[in-house]
Formats: sequence, C-alpha cells, structure tokens
Amino acid sequence: MKENVAEEHLYLAFSHQYRDSIFPLHTSISLFLLSYCDCKLFKVFLVPTGEDVGDQCVTKNLAGDLEVHLISRCQLPVVVQSCSLPAVVVKDDKFCRAGLSVVLRHIIQKTFEADPSKKDVLALLGFKKTCLKACAEVSQWTRLCEISIPLAVERFLTASPEHCQAIPPDILLFERKLGEPVRVHNDDKIRRQKLQQQKAGTKTGVPVLGEEAAEELKPGEVPEHPPSSLELSVAFSKLLAQEAPDAINREAPHIRRTKTSDLPLLDHVFAEGLYFTVADLVLLPCIHQFLVSSKKQGKNLVNLPLISSWYRRVQEVPGVKKAAGKCNMALLQLPELTSAPEEQLHDSASVPDELEEDNEDSHFIGGPRPTMTKLMENGIEAKFSPHPCPNWTLDWTSLPSAVSPGEGKMSRDRALRKQQQLNNLVAAVTKLAKPGDLIVDFCSGGGHVGIVLAYMMPSCQVVLIENKELSLIRAKDRSDELGLNNIWFIQANLDYFNGAFNIGVALHACGVATDMVIEHCLRARAAFVISPCCYGFIQNTVKFKYPRSRQFKEILSYKEHMILCRFADQTAVQLPPERRLIVCALVIIILEWPFCSASHRR
Repeated sequence: MKENVAEEHLYLAFSHQYRDSIFPLHTSISLFLLSYCDCKLFKVFLVPTGEDVGDQCVTKNLAGDLEVHLISRCQLPVVVQSCSLPAVVVKDDKFCRAGLSVVLRHIIQKTFEADPSKKDVLALLGFKKTCLKACAEVSQWTRLCEISIPLAVERFLTASPEHCQAIPPDILLFERKLGEPVRVHNDDKIRRQKLQQQKAGTKTGVPVLGEEAAEELKPGEVPEHPPSSLELSVAFSKLLAQEAPDAINREAPHIRRTKTSDLPLLDHVFAEGLYFTVADLVLLPCIHQFLVSSKKQGKNLVNLPLISSWYRRVQEVPGVKKAAGKCNMALLQLPELTSAPEEQLHDSASVPDELEEDNEDSHFIGGPRPTMTKLMENGIEAKFSPHPCPNWTLDWTSLPSAVSPGEGKMSRDRALRKQQQLNNLVAAVTKLAKPGDLIVDFCSGGGHVGIVLAYMMPSCQVVLIENKELSLIRAKDRSDELGLNNIWFIQANLDYFNGAFNIGVALHACGVATDMVIEHCLRARAAFVISPCCYGFIQNTVKFKYPRSRQFKEILSYKEHMILCRFADQTAVQLPPERRLIVCALVIIILEWPFCSASHRR
C-alpha cells in the first residue's frame, strides 16, 4: 500500500433518497464503486440540488465507514462550478475531472496506484483499459451505460402508475445487447474450445473459488448459480485469477482445422461480454432499482430473461454482495427465466436505432463535382475572404520553450505546422478578447492553443477541456513549468462543461466534435474561433443529423453530403492548384456556417 497519496475531493449531486438509493443515480453508482473498491482515497462531498436537505437526512443511511460531507453549490471550487457532477479535484488544484465515466475510471486507477495488489480492481477497465473510455457523444455503449439507462430508470421511478406500464426502450435495448454475439480479444480460440465442448457433449467443470470469493461464502457453500458453460468458466477463471481448466486449454486436431465461419458464437456473461467490468458496476444500481420497482408493481419480468440472468450472475462476483450491503442495497433473488417469448422478441426488435442511416435515396447522383454543381445551381458556393490579420505573427524565438508546441511531444515538421496554425488562431482570438474574458479551448489535446493563449493574455482566464487524461496531464506539466496562474484543466466530455464563457476555441476538433463545439458556443452566446478537421469522420449521431441546416437539407441528401465530406478530407498540398481550390471550397461548404450558425464575432 502506497503512502502519502494526495487526498482528492469527490463532489456528488444529491437530489433525494428513494428506498436504498441516492439520486441522481450517478451518485449511487459512484458510491457503489467506492464500496466495491474499498477506496478511502477521496473526501466525499454531497452537493444538494435543493435547499431543504439536512445533514442527518443525507448521511444516516449511507455506507457504514464512508464519511460524507454536505456542501452547497456556491462553496464548490470555481473550476468545479463550471462542470456537471460527479467531479473530482485535488484540493486547491486547477485540474478537474468531470462526468460519470471519467470519474469512475479515475477512482479505479487511483485505487490501483495506491495498492497495486488490487489487480481485480484494475481489471474493471477491461482489455486495453478502454471500458467506457469513448465519449458518450460518439459511443452508443458509453451513452447507454452513462446516460440513457440511468435517466430511463429515474423517469420510470418518478412516473405515475399509468405512465410506467411499458418497459423503457433503453432497458429493452440492454436486453437486446445481452443477446448479441460476443466478440473479445482472442475469441477464435475460445470459440474453438466451445465447439470442442459441444462435440464432446460435456460441460466444463466449475473453477475452484479463490480466496477472495471464499471470504463471502460460508464453509462448504458454493455460488448459488455456478458456471455451467464454457463462457462462464472462462469468465470466472479470469475473475478469480485462476488458470482455465485443462480441458479448456487443449484442442483436438479436427477442431483446429474448423473454419472460423463454422465456429459457434459466444454468449454474454456480463454486460460487455465475457468479463466483469466497470460497466456492470454502473448498470447494477440502475437495473436493481428498476427491478425492485417492477416487482412492487407486480410486473412480470418474463420479457427480460437475459437481464434477469445477468442480474443474478453479477451477484456471484466476489465483492459485489459486500459492496451492496455497505450501500444498503437489498439485492433481489430472481427466479431463472429460460428464454424470451415472442412478444419480448417483438418488443426488442422495435427498439429504435437512433443512429440508423436513411439508405433510401432515389435522387443520389454521386461524386463531388455533380454535387457541387447542384449547390451552385441553387445559389450556394464558397466565398473566399482575405486574412483578417495578415501581418500578425508570434515571435516563437522570444517565447519560453514550454510555450512551443514542440514541447507537446511531436515531430519538428509537425511542430512547425502547428506554430503556423497557432499564429492564425491566436491572432483571431487576440482581436476578439478583452481583459477579464474567459476563453475555453475545447478538445485541447496537449494544450497547444490554450497554453499560448494563457501566456500571451494574462488578463484572461483560459480553460482547457479534453477527454484524454494523458494529453491534459502533459498540458498541465507545461503550464506548471511556465508558472501560469490563469489556466484551468478539465478532463471531461463537452456535455459535462456547462459554465459561462466569452470565447470558444478549437483547433482540429475531429469530425462531429467541431459541430459540438459550435453548438456549445452558440448556446453560451460566445464568440468562437475554430479550425476543423477530419471531415471524412462526419456522420449521423445521436446529437446531430446531416445536413444540419434547413437550406442544405432541401438541396442535398445525406449521401451527397457525406460524399462532399469524404472528398474534402484530403491533404490539399498534395493536389494540383486547381483541385486545392475545390477542396478548400468543400471545407467551407460542408461546415454550413453561413446557414446554421451565428457570426463568430460578438
């Protein structure tokens, strides 16, 4: 166990307590993970969303050895006040982590750093440590776990009886996903083992419980639902840090010669596939509340056989029942349901896929040139204007080395191009900014833009927002080297930043992220200076449908818009001069700025 780990403050929202959970559910989920990890590294603060909340009311039903403190919103550190909760910050520091997935992943990482023997905790992050790492704005799975299911359950619990008869669509979507084939690293080997087991007509033996699991069982007691398939054996062998049984490790020659396409598919054991991850710990408090409420209302859970099996199975994971006991979660003992009836299959099939594209387009003519001609015939074409600050440039030789983008771990050639890009952005921001302005560098990466702005404009406050932790840590190290006092760092998705600001900046926010930044700036009535990139990655998402503007929708189909995006995503310097102009024109056109955005000037 490492000593002298810096104490961090964890801020959780508190609206009310219902049965054995604290709401919003993001707070119950965070407390449940702390209990599961047996983590005491954080000083926990509850931030009431209302005024009529007393100390005793909040703390009397919380986990036994978990100390919590009440704090009002106005007492939060300034950097936290701009973020949605949960949020974590080191006391008196300028580095904040906000949003459920970011905070939970940080709790897991800090727990392991403090005690490297807790490898089971680190394993919650999954293969390559990527579980719930992708932003909810672009990942359906992260969105389902982090946003959709918690909100669906909260609405279900607060709805009137006549409005909560149907199972929420997001719960049905989770049921459907549990029925999808599992794809994991090295799944070819496991699928061959499954084929061998099927041909032998045998079932893999139950792995012997490890010490951790034995602590929760009485002498001579076995799990209530022991593993009875190869998937379960593989999952629990890893969970209990054991080697898979010998029968699993050997393959007959005819099994090795079987084509991959002829191998049986793998079934879900846990939420993400074969292995227990933080996604299961996120979903358990939510599904638990849904099941408890459904049971009290006398609802039949026959439509959710896979969720019921998952709920029972998660309870057998070492540490889950203990953590549930600490959080006063009285886990249900559900009966086993064999298979889904026809109406369940119909309900699951009817779950709308929000990201499904409209592939039927009878007017699609194909190619960038016909599409651009179509735009021009309707009065839309790119307009080029002179550079607003043609003579403005930064004297990089006179600036400290930590200001240079070369300090952000990039090649010399790339650093030179980055300096040229920064010249343009900083010139535009300098023209817009006035003393006291708050400037937000969205998708900041290693802080190339934000650090230059903070250094060049000490009278302005600069906030760097980035989802990737390592990039933001590098930015903070450079800032500390420069001794900057007018800069904050927020590791979060864009949606978790809700503070007021005056100017938004984004250099190379990839694909849809540029539209997200523009929307954020328009909502805050802030000026913005943006240089987009990766137009080829633009596609319909939960938040955005393309084309975005009414005028473009009347002229272009989705496919035609995507053709322009793909063609614009080229390196213009590699093209002949006449084709460079086409690419530049496409970049201007596909952004639709004159049609769907206000001016970037205040």
